[in-house]
Amino acid sequence: MNKFLSTVNNSIRSFSKEEDGAQVVEYALIIAVVSIALVLALSKLTGATGGFTSFVARVGTCLTGTCS
Repeated sequence: MNKFLSTVNNSIRSFSKEEDGAQVVEYALIIAVVSIALVLALSKLTGATGGFTSFVARVGTCLTGTCS
């Protein structure tokens, strides 16, 4: 029984010291903040010319080869 409790105790200690999951969460938060900033910047830049949907439509037409 003592060996089992020792194994469980060691597992809990190693889990609490592991930082790999924290790094994934940090990267996800950074990506979320950058994405929000990009959406806000694009909405401000395209606000005067018809909005974000107009910008997406213009990019779509340029990708098909009929850029104006």
